[in-house]
Amino acid sequence: MTAPLTPPPPPHDQSPHQAWQAPPPAGTVGGAYEQDGPGMKTELRDAAVITLAMALGGVLLGLLWLWMAPHVPLVGEHVGKNWAVYLKDAEGEQAAGVDGTFTLLALAFGAVGAAVVFLLRRRGGVPLVVALTVGGLLGSFLAWRIGVSLGPDHDVLAHAKEVGKGVTFSAPLKLGAKGVLLAWPVAALVVHLGLTALFGPRDPDPYEQGPYGAPPA
Repeated sequence: MTAPLTPPPPPHDQSPHQAWQAPPPAGTVGGAYEQDGPGMKTELRDAAVITLAMALGGVLLGLLWLWMAPHVPLVGEHVGKNWAVYLKDAEGEQAAGVDGTFTLLALAFGAVGAAVVFLLRRRGGVPLVVALTVGGLLGSFLAWRIGVSLGPDHDVLAHAKEVGKGVTFSAPLKLGAKGVLLAWPVAALVVHLGLTALFGPRDPDPYEQGPYGAPPA
């Protein structure tokens, strides 16, 4: 008489904790949706405000440049029946000081503006970079035109005739190197990118998370 066959072992109970779980949908971490910063409309609105604010800051830059830039002395003399205007100090460095003053002021405006934008936003983004660049260019151009417009008279011959022969007067305010108009946007970009790299939000390290973005056990 043969021995009865041993019945097969019962299947393992599948508890809810042992069941396979589908990965959470994209854009979530551990089943909870993560916030990915402000929407595009908010970023575009902020970028427009930043561009306008930096452009208006060019008014202050132009006034400071007009006040702080050194004056280039000129003198007028008779040459026959005509007038001629000469530099009173041919070896002076006042003309270079005009460009240098504008450059230093523009660098300061760009750095301060970028720091303020970072403190208010604490986040980078393409709209912010474009706003800092365009706003800096507009601010520099506006400052240049304001300083030139409010500075000494551009008709140096008429000015020389008005003040008289041998009387010193100031040359018109102008930029010898137009490349200094880039000082503001370059300083703004460098400072903002530096602050973002040092103190901006960090993306989570995928190697420090468990499967499907869940925290490690």
